[in-house]
Amino acid sequence: MKKLIIVALTFSLFACQSAYYAAWEKLGVEKRDILVDRVEDAKESQEDAQEQFASALDEFSQLINFDGGELQDVYDDLNGQFEASQESAANVKNRIDKVESVAEALFDEWQEELEKYSNAKLKRDSQRQLKDTQRRYKTLISAMRKAESKMDPVLTALQDNVLYLKHNLNANAVGALQGEFNVIKKDINLLIKEMNTAISQSNEFIEKIKS
Repeated sequence: MKKLIIVALTFSLFACQSAYYAAWEKLGVEKRDILVDRVEDAKESQEDAQEQFASALDEFSQLINFDGGELQDVYDDLNGQFEASQESAANVKNRIDKVESVAEALFDEWQEELEKYSNAKLKRDSQRQLKDTQRRYKTLISAMRKAESKMDPVLTALQDNVLYLKHNLNANAVGALQGEFNVIKKDINLLIKEMNTAISQSNEFIEKIKS
């Protein structure tokens, strides 16, 4: 029964996506154009995520250097940064999923349409372009997913520290979290580095596919 439900949902989703792409094609917007737009959207979401995680790190730094005042306010700010980081990470994942969705549809269509050629030379040239685009896409999506994978460990660490501080609003708690800061800093710096790689790959992919 569960398998039938999954198959039905998958078919329904595929039908909705097909209708979506067909509607755009009627307006002169091809899957190739949608792919470019979605890669740009994914790139922008990663740029936003970089800023957000850097902001969270800065807030954590202020906690570690806490020298008096209302600790509750510091906790509230840090928790706000954590929640904003969660939202930013979810947006990145969603945008990458959308890139994958249209890319798969584009490559399936391209492969099917190769069989419609009657001119062998043009067919070979189109097939070569398909393979080249798939190769560059594979490099791009790999970089995106690698950067994405670095977000969850950072979010987990931030959540642990926020929860600890929530239940221990005192100077001793701040001292206990000081040792966590360097680990989180290292992870966020690595995350930003991987996102820079993905952003660079995005720019290169967009440039090539438009040329």
